[in-house]
Amino acid sequence: MPRSAHWRAAFAALALLAAHPLPLGAETGADASDDITISHGLSVFGDLKYPEGFAHFDYVNPEAPKGGIHSTWAFGTFDSLNPFILKGNSAQGLGLLFDSLMTGSADEPDSQYGLVASRVEYPADRSWVIFDMRPEATFADGSPITAEDVVFTYTTLREKGTPSYGIQFADFEGVEALGPHKVKFTFREGANTRDLPLTAGQMPILSKAFFDSHDFAASGLTAPLGSGPYEVERADPGRQITYKRRDDYWAKDLPVNVGQNNFDEIRFEYYGDYTAAFEAFKGGGYNFREEYLSKLWAESYHFPALDKGWVKTEVIEDATPSGTQGFWFNMRRDKFKDPRVREALALVFNFEWSNKALFYDQYKRTTSFWENSELKAEGMPSEAELALLEPLRENLPETVFTEPAYVPPVSSTEQLDRRVLRQAGRLLDEAGWTVQNGKRTNADGQVLSLVFLNDSPSMERIITPWIDNMRRLGVDASIRSIDATQEEERRKAFDYDITSQRYVMSMTPGDELRQIFGSQGADTQGSANLTGIANPAVDTLITDIVKAQSREELNTAVHALDRVLRAMHIWVPNWYKGSHTIAYLDLFGRPDPLPPYSMGEISLWWWDEAKAEQLRAAGALR
Repeated sequence: MPRSAHWRAAFAALALLAAHPLPLGAETGADASDDITISHGLSVFGDLKYPEGFAHFDYVNPEAPKGGIHSTWAFGTFDSLNPFILKGNSAQGLGLLFDSLMTGSADEPDSQYGLVASRVEYPADRSWVIFDMRPEATFADGSPITAEDVVFTYTTLREKGTPSYGIQFADFEGVEALGPHKVKFTFREGANTRDLPLTAGQMPILSKAFFDSHDFAASGLTAPLGSGPYEVERADPGRQITYKRRDDYWAKDLPVNVGQNNFDEIRFEYYGDYTAAFEAFKGGGYNFREEYLSKLWAESYHFPALDKGWVKTEVIEDATPSGTQGFWFNMRRDKFKDPRVREALALVFNFEWSNKALFYDQYKRTTSFWENSELKAEGMPSEAELALLEPLRENLPETVFTEPAYVPPVSSTEQLDRRVLRQAGRLLDEAGWTVQNGKRTNADGQVLSLVFLNDSPSMERIITPWIDNMRRLGVDASIRSIDATQEEERRKAFDYDITSQRYVMSMTPGDELRQIFGSQGADTQGSANLTGIANPAVDTLITDIVKAQSREELNTAVHALDRVLRAMHIWVPNWYKGSHTIAYLDLFGRPDPLPPYSMGEISLWWWDEAKAEQLRAAGALR
């Protein structure tokens, strides 16, 4: 799939802010009482895998050498090193600059451990959380990270950051410094607090002193002061951004960091076209590539560096949900408000033909927002699901109750399946869009038209056949090429008919769903709610997910939400393969086996100098 990992990093930020505290009454620390939990970590369900005082995560190589360069590619350009504001197009990789109070493990679906915070304290109802911060924690300039910095960060992000922070912090009552290195978050009375402690714990920490002399709201090429393992070394918009590992990183020896952050440099090379990026890789322009274009994977991995063994290719299994990849309708626009219109347009996207003609039969059809996981809804709703759905019936499609979870029909392997075309035509007729003079027109004489904005020539081969099929329906469909910066700005302003996006969904979803599907984000510019969905039943089901107190309750609520979203036809689901197809210059070492929830190519792999020397001797390494 072209650019699926390089499409906007909207969900990357959401995932970092997803919260995962302990279940009600859980105790992990010796100091825990009946009412208060004090622990080194947090988990939604069950015990933490790693006890207090653990040496390192099991999946790392604690002896991994430091050095070398990891380089990959990014799409388009950037004009800002401030990832926290709506203005500008921020560079890839800026999360490397910032630490948070807690950090996650890659072999548990929902556990977090102390980073800037050494321990966490909260009551059984999770109405507040206190973080005890490490006095030795410092920013990159050597200044201490204090509770006041955490308070400043929360206040600034909420008041001046991207509008999505307002959604993330909607249930926060306030934050206060209880001492130089002790900070308390209090949550709104009546809020669903299961996910809130780690929404606080995963917030990137900014320096209050830095922004005393810098305008937070300004985009530009001055990076905010961070406390993370890397700093920006070079930033050349449209060409490259390079991060340098900090030898003086305060947390390099903490258990959560042992065996990680191994590369001296991490570099993102920017290209304006997918194919151009591939050609650059063949010529040694960067050393790691995950391939998303099946045509290239099937036909083009036969270049000299690969034939000589300098470049390796692999398929690595992916244990995470395959994600919500698709074409998303902008339901803020009147022409897409009728679900029959959306269903009809989705029907004529012929996955079966695309898979055979374009993808070399490498993919499976995505049908669920939690594809390739136990969270996917199947068949008719269970009794437990119906208990959640019945009270919401007036705001739900009737098919939620009368039909199995929606699955797109299987088309023929001819580009135009006339059976499906007739079915789509009937839906448009029923919705009031009838054919007049060859165009779908409503009672007011308006023609059903749509423009697919595209910023990558390699996507045209996928979009164009779909547009051709829509035109056969009488829809005035077209594709318009724009650059990546224009598309980003129009996406933030919801100025599109249909857009492409992939979100990587969590195995333990929570508050982040409000940003993708919640009503509050529907009119919040820059939010992840691409479709503009604003439905009280969906909001209630998200609350049910956030409130779930067991894995069984969570799965039931997610099944119900997945079933509802699919019945609403808010997107055209794409495809998945449940694995990573990667190519890289053979100069890396890596843990074996890799953890189930992360490939870890930037954080866990390392530079193998012996391999690098062999490549230099062969003239394969610059």
